[in-house]
Amino acid sequence: MASSSSSAVTSISLPSLPLVATGKVRELYRISDSTLLMAVTDRISAFDVVLDTGIPDKGAILCQISAHWFRVLSDKVPELKHHLVSLQPPASPEVITRDEASVLRGRCLQVRSLKIFPIEVIVRGYITGSAWAEYQKTGTVHGLPQPEGLKCCSRFPGGPIYTPSTKAPAGESDVNISPAEARAIVGSTYADRIESLALRLYSAAHEYALERGIILADTKFEFGLDEDTGDIVLADEVLTPDSSRFWPAPVREGEEQPSFDKQFVRKYLIDNGLKGKEGVSLPDDVVRETTSKYREVFERLTGRSLDQALAALDS
Repeated sequence: MASSSSSAVTSISLPSLPLVATGKVRELYRISDSTLLMAVTDRISAFDVVLDTGIPDKGAILCQISAHWFRVLSDKVPELKHHLVSLQPPASPEVITRDEASVLRGRCLQVRSLKIFPIEVIVRGYITGSAWAEYQKTGTVHGLPQPEGLKCCSRFPGGPIYTPSTKAPAGESDVNISPAEARAIVGSTYADRIESLALRLYSAAHEYALERGIILADTKFEFGLDEDTGDIVLADEVLTPDSSRFWPAPVREGEEQPSFDKQFVRKYLIDNGLKGKEGVSLPDDVVRETTSKYREVFERLTGRSLDQALAALDS
């Protein structure tokens, strides 16, 4: 296992392909009119700031766990359409160089080019985070009234709820909105379909994770539109430790849960007065613990190690 932040891949430069966009974690390149390449670094962001220190293997974990979930969800929701084309880099040396292909091993997705809906599609099964903070003040979550008497990390008694947010420009924070506000953004033609599909995907993923001792507390999906067919397509990363809250089962209501995500990073930043500050480097022990948690949830959900998943790509 990588044990030093020096082994983290914090940038991926591919001179062979045109760069479309740079995100907090990913670089997006164009392969053709219909296909894009998502190159996933080991960068980590917290409180809307990208830290100077990367988390070794994180990019490969995000790619490989997303690929696993695309397979699982396609089995459980047969009508699902998703954007994944291949886990392999484009052909080399015809499209990219062999050195570029080596950098991309295990940390890239070839995906369909889609029109992405401009909202974050969040589904919550348990009340925590910003939803818990809102509920304590107003008794609502994203403006939706909730039953009295919920505790921190309680499961929503009526089942998972759709709680979208805006998709903020880089450097700015997303804003929680109501389903009605999301409808105004994406349009009535698509709003109900997005909500219904997101709830079905969450429920299927929650059931699958629970069988493996993991609670999927909430998650963020992104969807795109296939303008040729009118299909709504699951896009971006899916059900990763970056886009989801994973807790070990069972839940202990009334207290914060240990989690398989950025918990150690966030706690370090808060405890040291570094929340939201630029230019922060993480100590090696925080990096090691975060890498360990990402690897652990990968292994528990997929049933194999990251090294096994990468070896399967080579074969």
